[in-house]
Parts: sequence; C-alpha cells; structure tokens
Amino acid sequence: MENFLSLKLEETLFESLAKINFKTPTPIQAKAIPIALEGKDILGTAQTGTGKTAAFGIPLINYLLKTKKDSALVMTPTRELATQVMQTMNYLVGRGNIRTALLIGGDSMQKQLKQMRRNPRLIVGTPGRINDHLKRKTLRLNNTTFLVLDESDRMLDMGFTPQINQVLETVPKKHQTLLFSATLPDNILRLAKKYLNQPIRISVGSTSTPIEKIKQEVLRVNDEDKYNSLIKEIYTRQGSILIFVKTRRNAEKMVKRLKYDDHDADAIHGNLRQNKRDRVIKAFRNNHFRILVGTDVASRGLDIPAIKHVINYDLPQVPEDFIHRIGRTARAGAAGSALSFIGNQDNSKWNAIQSLIDPNFRARLGRDSRQRKKGGRSFNRRDRRGKNRFTKKKRDNNDRRQKNQSEKNNEHFNLKKKSNEKRKGFKKKFFNKKKRFLNKRRNFRD
Repeated sequence: MENFLSLKLEETLFESLAKINFKTPTPIQAKAIPIALEGKDILGTAQTGTGKTAAFGIPLINYLLKTKKDSALVMTPTRELATQVMQTMNYLVGRGNIRTALLIGGDSMQKQLKQMRRNPRLIVGTPGRINDHLKRKTLRLNNTTFLVLDESDRMLDMGFTPQINQVLETVPKKHQTLLFSATLPDNILRLAKKYLNQPIRISVGSTSTPIEKIKQEVLRVNDEDKYNSLIKEIYTRQGSILIFVKTRRNAEKMVKRLKYDDHDADAIHGNLRQNKRDRVIKAFRNNHFRILVGTDVASRGLDIPAIKHVINYDLPQVPEDFIHRIGRTARAGAAGSALSFIGNQDNSKWNAIQSLIDPNFRARLGRDSRQRKKGGRSFNRRDRRGKNRFTKKKRDNNDRRQKNQSEKNNEHFNLKKKSNEKRKGFKKKFFNKKKRFLNKRRNFRD
C-alpha cells in the first residue's frame, strides 16, 4: 500500500484524510490497515510514535461508516492517551454522523452520563472508568463488534488485567479485535491467545530498540551533584525539555527548584485533576513554558511533536518504560535527544535497560566479567605469596582501628580510675575528720 487512495474506504473518510493531509501511510499503517479492513484480528507491535493510532483508527471509522448500527470501543492505559486518540478519531470522523464519548477517570461523571444518553457508537476510554459505567449499567456492549486495545502492555503493567478481562467477556463473541502494543511480553501473548481469533502478527522494526533518530547520551553523576548537572545540561540545550522523575513529590519539588532558578517549568503526574492535566499539556504544547517534569504517566500517550529533549533524571523501575519515555521525542520523523543520568545506585537498572535494547548485552557483560576474573585487575587479585593485598590492607586498617579504640578505652578507664580514687580519698578524709570531731565531743562530755 503506497497511499490511502488505493484502499476501499468510504468517501467521507477519504475527505477527512485529505483535510488532515494524510497521504502516505507509515509502515505500521501500510501493514495493518488492509488486514483490518478484511475483518481479521491483529496483534500489532511497533515503536512509539510510528502512527499506531491511525493504523487502527482508519479501519475502525470505515467500519462504523459502513455498518450504521454497530459500535466500537477503544481502551487505552492513560487519560492523556485516551484524549489524544479521541482527538484523532474526531478528525477521521469529519462530517460523518458518528456520535462519540470519552470515558476517563478524573473527568466529570455527569458530563459522561450526558454523552452516554446520546447512544454513542464510538467510545474511547480507560479500563477503570469503562468498568465503572458497566457497573452503573450506563454502558452496554451488546452492539460492540469492533474492539481496540491500545498500549496493552502498559495496561497490564498498571494492573488493569481484571478490567480488560471483564470487557472482553462482556462484548459479543463475534467481534473484531485489534491489539496494539509497543512491546510484546508473555502476558500479552497469553491475552492474545485467550481472546483473539487467529490474529495476524504485524511487527514493524524492533519493539525494544529506540527510534534511530534519537541521539542517546549517558551521564554518570553523584547524588550530591545531580541537580547541578541537570542545570548545566538545560543551559546547553535548545528547545523544549521533558524531564522524568520517580514520584509525584519529586516532580513537584523539581518544578519549585527550577522556578527558583528562573526556569519556566510545570509538572504532570497521576494526582492532578484531569482539567489541570489538560491545561498543563496544552500550555506546554503552545510553548507557554519550556520544561515539563513528569512521572511515567507522561511516558505513554503524550504526543507533542515539539519535544526536543528527554532527560531521564531518575531511571524507570521497569526497563520497557525506558523505550516509551525516550519515544516522546523524535516524533513523526523529527530528530531528538535522550539523556539518562546514571547514579551510584543505578547500575542494575541501567544493565536491565541495556539488556532490553541489546539482546547480546548480557553475554558481553558475562564475558567481560570472566576475563576480569581470569587475568584482569580486580580487588580480589592475589599476589605471588597467595595473599590478598586488599584483604590484608583492610585487615591492617581494622587492627589499627581496634588498637586506637583500645587505647582510647584504656585512657578512659584510667581517667575514671583516677577519678574514683580521688573520690575515695575525699570520702576517707571526710570520715576521719568526722571521727575526730565526735571523739572530741565525747571527751568534753566526760
């Protein structure tokens, strides 16, 4: 498929594609769209920022335009991604008469109930809020025959497995499922085996390899100098910057420090109300401030083409999240850079990330380790007399410390002994004085 014109799409959809200037499909779109139009299930993997939304959005909208009665459901892991998917879907719908609804946490329930009373045929949402509406019976999936699971690996990582299972068991047995993911771990394969009907596997590029146009850098830092190193890096870079930290508290603290140092910055994390998160993202997209500090809630679904630099101030807990983090830059063919800070306690995390990116990393690491043991310099290298120089030095230092401590203890004991002897002498002198006084008084009475 060289262009969208070669596809058998509804005329309304062609108009929408032309209006948003969609002409040449990306590799994932070229592979997925023709298969999806045939009504087959898809298990698709591709790097972040390769156009997966349109890969399932175009066949989904075309299906709704043709059927007129059936409905579709798209599930995403985060509110931000759901919002952006909904925006793309509205672009594709164009003047097509398809009612939509966005069901996400943190948004007004009354607003969503109003949308549901209009009987929408396209619903985009997060697993938690979708299940809330299922329990309220404000959402029925009787006519849902087109299902999309986007960023499925992330949804499972976030603990949404029960909610996903509930949805998959509620939709009609006869339905089409498109499952897209940036990575393909074992739990995704088990999910696909259980619920997908003979899915066609589609993979574009290496799912564990960062986009080639991302310039990756590593900076070894001490914990004490970490923030100062960050400030230096900010001054040397031009364009917008996305900084990843571990927790909400770290994000808020980082923003305060940056503002104190005269840098325009704001934070995004899971504890923000939805309207606040929307305002922050909109302001960042419109260049109202330069630096966005976020937790891993921003690693998926945040589609801002202008992000030039991603800085991993704290490494992610899950190696796969590294791919999604740095995938926030170099979007839509643009160039970008990713800088990772490696602290004193980050070696194991960094090795896990490298093992994900490069399958041969562990083998090289093990080979290097064996070479060091065999003949390389190390702290365990023994001298010709068969003694461990490091151990001996350590033992000598311990002996010296013990000797010094012993001398201090003896000195303390001697001082204490002298003090006690002095105290005893004073008591004896006082007792003798008292005895002489009593003898004199007795003699006087006699």
